[in-house]
Amino acid sequence: MRKGSLITGLVASSLLFSCGGGGEKPKEEKKNNIVVYHTIGEPDGMHPINDNSGPRTEINNYTQIFLVNTDVKNNQPLPYLAAAQPEISEDGKTYTYTLRTDMKWDDGKTVTSEDVMFTFKAAKCPLANNPHAKPYLDNILNITIDPADKNKMIFFMKDKYIQNVWMLTDFPIMQRIFFDPNDVLSKYTFQQFDDKKFKADKEATLMTWATEFNSPKYSRDMKFLAGAGPYRISGWEPGQSMTLEKKKNHWSDGKTGMYEMAGPDKIIITINREPNSYMLEFKKQKYDASTYIEIKALMELEKSKEFTDNYNYAFMPTYSYSYIAVNMRPDGVKHKKLFTDPKVRLALAKLTPADDMNKVIYKGKAKRVAAPISPLKNEYNQDLKPIDLDIEGAKKLLAEAGWKDSDGDGILEKKIDGEVVKMEFNIQYMATAPSWKDMAFMAAEGFYKGGIKATPVAVDFNVALDNLKNHDFDLLVSAWQGVAAPEDHEQVWSTKSWATKGSNFTGWGTPQSDALIDSMKHELDENKRFAMSKRFQKMIYDDQPYIFLYSSVRRIAVHKRFGDQEMYYDRQAILLNRFLLSGASAKPSAVD
Repeated sequence: MRKGSLITGLVASSLLFSCGGGGEKPKEEKKNNIVVYHTIGEPDGMHPINDNSGPRTEINNYTQIFLVNTDVKNNQPLPYLAAAQPEISEDGKTYTYTLRTDMKWDDGKTVTSEDVMFTFKAAKCPLANNPHAKPYLDNILNITIDPADKNKMIFFMKDKYIQNVWMLTDFPIMQRIFFDPNDVLSKYTFQQFDDKKFKADKEATLMTWATEFNSPKYSRDMKFLAGAGPYRISGWEPGQSMTLEKKKNHWSDGKTGMYEMAGPDKIIITINREPNSYMLEFKKQKYDASTYIEIKALMELEKSKEFTDNYNYAFMPTYSYSYIAVNMRPDGVKHKKLFTDPKVRLALAKLTPADDMNKVIYKGKAKRVAAPISPLKNEYNQDLKPIDLDIEGAKKLLAEAGWKDSDGDGILEKKIDGEVVKMEFNIQYMATAPSWKDMAFMAAEGFYKGGIKATPVAVDFNVALDNLKNHDFDLLVSAWQGVAAPEDHEQVWSTKSWATKGSNFTGWGTPQSDALIDSMKHELDENKRFAMSKRFQKMIYDDQPYIFLYSSVRRIAVHKRFGDQEMYYDRQAILLNRFLLSGASAKPSAVD
């Protein structure tokens, strides 16, 4: 999810630790050049463009290349396959990129403009199973290769757009000959894929290509997890671990660029969701790094000399925010029409003990939010105040919406479409961390005080994602991983994104909100855009499709056996590929 513009002057965008700083040096140095990274969840899959999860994004930074990636240190786009920042026309609609010529695929072939062309044509193809990404590609009118210089590419945009460059950071470059050996997509144009009258499903050759391209093997089968990045996925034990291995004799050898450097020989990503278990592993120095430690766990580890002697750690602000999504447009059968009235949704917010959650779960370190933007950003509407706990106010709102406890069992009911319906529902939470469970149960306890019965239900991450896309939920506890990019709300809040099973899970939106989203995405003047953004945030605040909770802090720990360490606001809080054993140094590179 591409989010946000950089807030300046608040705090530094990264923290830098030198090995051994902030405590004694490690008592027992490890000698191997392997990084063991602790996490609490695995990717939904590793398809270059179809899958969509935070863990996938992290891993892609090591296994894939991008035309442009994110400079997490300076919070700006970073040329990667592009040799430099693009040349931009005066009207802001034409972007010219010159490609580097030193990057190679694993078969030894050079990464070319043909691969870039294929990548964006595949992503834009109506048959590609990537509805979450489609909104960002809407603005691409055409892409051409300069006939005089095959390493020069011109992106023609329909309009000015705040993410004309930033959006490229979400799309790994794919090898055309690997994903389209018959060169099917070259026979189609961007204009065809834009044309609503174009019947892609009537094109037999295109259908055959898309069926293959959408195949699960490109998500899960390691033989088909191809990329030009410095690491390959060499092992995957579902629910347990994933191993990334440094490629030998690779084009990135000796380079020190932010993402092309390959310090560790191997990165082992280990899944452990149980705080007591992973705290013990940190005390034993079994893990080298994590950005997923529970707040209570990290605060407990702070008391351990075994931990503080051997690890640098931080509670790092993020662009992310958590929420409870409310299904505003249920089917009326499996999921009853409980939340169609904004008074009911506001009542739920007033019954949510958010401040108590913060104290109990986050030990007061999280920051309450009232809108779908991180408070780190200048456009956040400070006039919107988080909704306080107000049980009597919630009861009044529910009564005004027609909900009453007529049978005296303590649970409200109402006649909907001729049927008496109880205010009973499930509140799903992802079973990846204890905090999600705690939030769901504390919310359910708060709802009960207003005559509402909510049953917390644990679901696997991938199941939760499917449920959200298919609108198969009542309430669900979740979070968005924000980044420094300018905010484009289309993916999450446009009505089109609900209809296409994109990321508008709740079904919120009106023609007026859609028009405002469209205006914001094309307004390059920050002052004008921020004013529109604050109006937009107020619209959402008044409707409460989300119960907004917190902008949390990321809990980071890195073993001191590695040299200079940087930690960032961005979702890529640390870069494992840049880990070097203390005293080691990367070789200089002509191209950084």
